[in-house]
Amino acid sequence: MPRSTDSQRAERLNAAHGLLARGLSVAQACVSLASQFAMSRRHAYRYVQEAQSLTVPVPLAESSVAVTFKLPPSLVQDIRARAVSDGTTISETVARALSAYLAGVRGHGA
Repeated sequence: MPRSTDSQRAERLNAAHGLLARGLSVAQACVSLASQFAMSRRHAYRYVQEAQSLTVPVPLAESSVAVTFKLPPSLVQDIRARAVSDGTTISETVARALSAYLAGVRGHGA
């Protein structure tokens, strides 16, 4: 069985959190979660257990879209080096840089 993605994990934790917030018992939440996501009750119990410590739902990650563009090799080397030093991927590094740039542009009335 493949591991769940971060998005799937967040969705399942939020579902478990919601069930508990509605007043369901741990056992009831496990049965409901197992049914909703077609997983074993044991697996559902792990999500419910973790959801018990949540004070608010887990933020859901936005899905990604593939984008292709050309950059100078020296810039790609710098991006790759930064990603390695930050322990992230090239995609995450570029996304953060673009987000920071756009936030700066928006902040200056453009």
